[in-house]
Amino acid sequence: MICVHHLENSRSKRVPWLLEELGTSYRIIEYQRDPKSLRAPASLREVHPLGKSPLISDESRGGRVVAESGAIIEYLLDHHDPEGRLRPPAGSDAHERYRHWLHHAEGSAMPPLVMRLVFSRLGKPPVPALIRPLGRQFAKGVEQQFLGPEIEALMQYWEDALEQTPWFAGDAFSACDIQMSFPLLALESGQALADYPRLQGFLTRCRERDAYRRAVEKGGEFGAIGG
Repeated sequence: MICVHHLENSRSKRVPWLLEELGTSYRIIEYQRDPKSLRAPASLREVHPLGKSPLISDESRGGRVVAESGAIIEYLLDHHDPEGRLRPPAGSDAHERYRHWLHHAEGSAMPPLVMRLVFSRLGKPPVPALIRPLGRQFAKGVEQQFLGPEIEALMQYWEDALEQTPWFAGDAFSACDIQMSFPLLALESGQALADYPRLQGFLTRCRERDAYRRAVEKGGEFGAIGG
């Protein structure tokens, strides 16, 4: 049995979807964010020293704990996808693309989105009221000069990547599509994908998958950014 340590509004939403695709038994252990700081609770540190989500623990392997989205995906595919349904064959062009997008999602896509979230809070509590106007101005400058252009460049890169194929690794759905779904869903929730029809089509195809629907029924809709 796989235990998914699921923090609300976090990247861990991808893990139940993958497990549903694999048909692997799992249970979800819920954790709530601090309502003021929005940080993960201290109880997650009892599972892993960093106290961050996503985390899984594998009861069939002595409670082994695995952290980091990409590492969790690779671990689950290694142990629960013997037929290689969600990972292209090693050495193929599709596998090269798969590996790129699996790591791109966290290495390049998520950092500017998390930075945008952090800066957006500079004008809100718990930032002291007297410096909130300065925080808002600072955040506006960072958005205009750096984050906005960076995120637009990323979205165009993703849009172009889907010009020839419906999925990021090629014609077949794979686990890297689950990984890439989170930044796209987060941007969609902010109405940022209106000018990117291929990205919208990608999300539509994701939502049409039975495993996605089952994961949403159990863990709620995807989209919000957290850590």
